[in-house]
Amino acid sequence: MQIENVIYNMHKYIDRQIEDFVKENMQVFPAVLITGPRQSGKSTFVKNLSNDIDAFVYLDLQDRNDLAKLTEPGLFFDTNREKILCLDEIQLMPDLFSILRSEIDKNRRNGRFILLGSASRNLIQKSSESLAGRIGVVELTPFTFSELQKESDSDIKRFWLRGGYPESYLARSDSASAIWREKFLRTYTERDIPQLGFQIPSMQINRMLQMCAHLHAQIFNASKLGESLGLTHPTVKRYLDLLEQTFILRSVLPYETNIKKRLVKSPKIYFRDSGLLHRILQVDDFNELMGHPVFGPSWEGLVIENIITCFPDWKYSFYRSATGDEIDLVMQRKRVTIAIECKASTAPKLNKGFARAYEIVKPSLTLVIAPVNEKYPIKKDAYVCGLKDAVEMIEKRV
Repeated sequence: MQIENVIYNMHKYIDRQIEDFVKENMQVFPAVLITGPRQSGKSTFVKNLSNDIDAFVYLDLQDRNDLAKLTEPGLFFDTNREKILCLDEIQLMPDLFSILRSEIDKNRRNGRFILLGSASRNLIQKSSESLAGRIGVVELTPFTFSELQKESDSDIKRFWLRGGYPESYLARSDSASAIWREKFLRTYTERDIPQLGFQIPSMQINRMLQMCAHLHAQIFNASKLGESLGLTHPTVKRYLDLLEQTFILRSVLPYETNIKKRLVKSPKIYFRDSGLLHRILQVDDFNELMGHPVFGPSWEGLVIENIITCFPDWKYSFYRSATGDEIDLVMQRKRVTIAIECKASTAPKLNKGFARAYEIVKPSLTLVIAPVNEKYPIKKDAYVCGLKDAVEMIEKRV
């Protein structure tokens, strides 16, 4: 599929709520920071948004010609004072944040700057420190299944295997999708990491990714992983932090409770995109995925990433006791608690460990999310359902 067709098709899927949220932030703040992984569609999203804006200037800070325009940033900003300026890959010029602060204070007009960045925590920290009270932050992720559901040709198996990166999901074949993801991972380790200022050999990051792929949906043990990689405990934690900042991994913290029962205290780790997980493990066919040990953990990661992405304002954790009683995901907001259990089976069954954990957590709603087409109750306020129905049921509790 030609890149023009990929970009065209992306517009069908982009969630209008995200577009509205960006516009709302532009009405409140002088600057809006849109973060998200590389190749998730941030630039395409903003260029599409600019169709409704008369005076719009886009600069890609990876482009030498665009970068040269900011040799004297104050002069450039003054020359384009009445325009909306979009600065893409802002993490490459962190010193710009302090200059932006001065410029905003001289001419405070809401919606004047749109900043795009492919690194999260440090980027947000720099922007919030320099632009406190002047910037809104929006995260744009790869496709969620809820976005794809707007089209009749959406396919959970295709989404599960290829992941949500637009060019991977919209590729003409599974093999073409795998080639794109391989290139993405190579560029990430060989170019993106060094550009962020981290002098880490690409081979070391690749080994870390390989190990994390085998630990997907499991408890993260930095010491044991460090022994396998020949790295110290602090170095492993630093690498994990980097992989989280750049949207490759997500860690979910354990459930906090006052009960005396011993609970696991380390986080669980997940690849945020199932397609990247499968490419690292060299699983590029759905039949192959069904026979691979990662089949169940992959489904768990897919479900958890989509739920957290669709409902970012909730508090998330997992419950696991020292005896193995477990709930995959516990969602909490105000007085509402929802238990999520992920089962990669069309006839899912809950074990006694879940039942014991259920009695401790006492959720108001329990969802067993499986690759099924129709939801059905298994007890009061407890249902087996697909990912689409789960999102709709949670929306009713928001």
